[in-house]
Amino acid sequence: MGADSGRSRGTEGRFTQWLRRRPKQQPKADDAARLGLLLAVAEAGMPIAPAAYPAGYRCSCERIGCPTPARHPVSFAWQTQSTTDRAQIERWAADRPPANFITATGMVHDVLDVPLTAGRAALDRLLAAGVDVGPVAESGTDRMLFFTATRGTPDEEDEWWPCELDCHPETMDEHPGLRWHCRGSYVLLPPARLPGELDVHWIRGPENSLPDPLTLLESLTDACAQYADAAGESDLDHDSVAWPTRR
Repeated sequence: MGADSGRSRGTEGRFTQWLRRRPKQQPKADDAARLGLLLAVAEAGMPIAPAAYPAGYRCSCERIGCPTPARHPVSFAWQTQSTTDRAQIERWAADRPPANFITATGMVHDVLDVPLTAGRAALDRLLAAGVDVGPVAESGTDRMLFFTATRGTPDEEDEWWPCELDCHPETMDEHPGLRWHCRGSYVLLPPARLPGELDVHWIRGPENSLPDPLTLLESLTDACAQYADAAGESDLDHDSVAWPTRR
C-alpha cells in the first residue's frame, strides 16, 4: 500500500510538473510557426519590416490615441528597411517576439484590399471559375487582402501606370471600398495580432504564385459594388480605415 501510494504520488508529481512546463513551451512553438510563415513570405520575394503590436489595450508604440494600433511600421524608414534577408528577419523575430510585420508593396507584389464580405464573395466566384488566385489573407473582421504581382517597380518607370484606386497609407480613409496597394504603400502581414483578440491570417498562403492583378480586378470591383449597394454609402466606417502618416 505504501509503495503503491508512493508510486502514485511520484507519478502525480511528474504529471503536475509536465503540465506546468507546457505553457512555457507553447510560445516557443508559436514563435517557430510564425517565423516559418514570415520566411515563406520572404522566400516568395516579398520584402517585410517590423511593425507595432498590441500591448494590453494600447499600441506598443505608446502613442496616446494611436489611430491604427498594431497596424503601422515601427520605423519611418520602413521602405528602405524592408528586406527578404533571412538572417535579418530571424534577428527581428528573436529580438521582439510579439512584433507584427508589414510588407512593402510595389516592388515585387501589390495587394488588392477589399471589404471582407465582398472579398469572400469574389474569392468563391474566382475559384469556381478556375482563376489562378494567389495568396489571400483576412484582416480582422472587415478586410480581405489579395496578393498579386506588381504593375511595375521604381526601376521600371515606363512600365508603371497610375490608377485612381492606388492607396497609400495617408489616403486609406479615402478608399472604403477597393484599395490598390502599390508603390509607396504597405499592408500588415500574416500572422499578426490586432487589438481585441483579432488577427490577420492566411486563407491561401504565400506558396501560391502571384497572379496578374487584372485577372482579379473585375470580380473584385463587381463584388465591392454589390457590397456598397447592400451596405449603403452612409454605413461605411471611414474612421476604421484611416492610417497614420506620422507618429
